[in-house]
Amino acid sequence: MLETVGLTADESEVYRLLVATGTASAQDISGRSDLDVVTARLLLCALEDKGLASAVEDSPEWFTAVPPQMALMPRLQRHFDALEQTRAAVYELAETHRRSAWARSTGEAVEIIIGAAALRQHLRQLQHGAGREMMWFVKAQYVAMSPESNQEEFDALDRGVLYRALYEQAYFDDPDSVDYVVKGVCAGEVARAVPLLPLRMAIADRSVAILPLAPSGTSGNPRELRAAVVRESSLLDALIALFEHHWEIGAPLRVTEEGQIGGAGTTDAASPVGEDRHLLSLMVAGMTDEAIAGQLRVSKRTVQRRIQGLMSLAGVATRMQLGWHAARRDWL
Repeated sequence: MLETVGLTADESEVYRLLVATGTASAQDISGRSDLDVVTARLLLCALEDKGLASAVEDSPEWFTAVPPQMALMPRLQRHFDALEQTRAAVYELAETHRRSAWARSTGEAVEIIIGAAALRQHLRQLQHGAGREMMWFVKAQYVAMSPESNQEEFDALDRGVLYRALYEQAYFDDPDSVDYVVKGVCAGEVARAVPLLPLRMAIADRSVAILPLAPSGTSGNPRELRAAVVRESSLLDALIALFEHHWEIGAPLRVTEEGQIGGAGTTDAASPVGEDRHLLSLMVAGMTDEAIAGQLRVSKRTVQRRIQGLMSLAGVATRMQLGWHAARRDWL
């Protein structure tokens, strides 16, 4: 594995032996490997030239290993930096190719990509290249990229990219889903919830969108998964408008100091407090009574009783009216 940082296979073997023994001569290395003494001596000198070994003072036939953290970590960092620069250059070349191809002809507004791996790579590149804003429709059951593996979101948030994410009700059926949302919101994501989303979608900088074409879940062969990459066109404009429409009707998801979905805004004298506010936020997010009960560690009947109490407090007859009232009165 040390070939990655510029060592040959034989040099890697000798360096490992030198690290293990601390100090060794060519004859020692030869005795511990299949190398002859002359070859071992040449390899020790090569390691010395590369800064991975040093001759022992007053004993030039003996060598000691330079600690790996001093000898290899700088090389590894340089290699990593070079890969990142290459990755950025390749992405820039790909974008240049796309723009030039678009300019040469009327082009295609929609590109079809095939396979979950290809979709995952496109989603990573989409976020890596985002400079201003990411817009997400998040449905239940991911098809290519699990929430916990999306490190690109946090990297982009660190760069100052605005993330707006809309979650549908069924997403919160996963017991770990709330933790993912809390982690994202705490990092800077702006999140809202709606009862249902028509599709999965990610839009970067209002210039390109990716939407899987699978109707639901993770069923089917991942190699046959198809997704559409939609570039600047009237179709992209329609997708952006679709997002904005659902964003306007979505319920805000905030995070309390205790790390729960909820959060206090400006309250009135009759507003709910404490756990009832948390319950209300989960209800408006679209979670089922069973899921809310699991989050609050109470029974489903207790959840229903407390929701009835909130409806009485608000003076409404239905849960939909309660959600509307809570949004208007800033109870969330």
